[in-house]
Amino acid sequence: MSPEQQLLHLTAGAAKVLSEKELLEKLKLLRPLRVKLGVDPTAPDIHFGHTVALEKLRQFQLLGHQAVLIIGDFTATI
Repeated sequence: MSPEQQLLHLTAGAAKVLSEKELLEKLKLLRPLRVKLGVDPTAPDIHFGHTVALEKLRQFQLLGHQAVLIIGDFTATI
């Protein structure tokens, strides 16, 4: 997919993208991006809303980028 097509795919369904221009510039470098999502494991519950960020992370992964899920282990020990 071209960088422009990737941008359209990744922003579909998003209410707001902080910097589409910056994301497009990075996609135009034609190298895999490293996309990170940090999760705090101390929350008492998990709900359907959490799947939104996980699905977006998966979309980056399917486009050939590196998806990294970070689980805050230090916050869980406090």
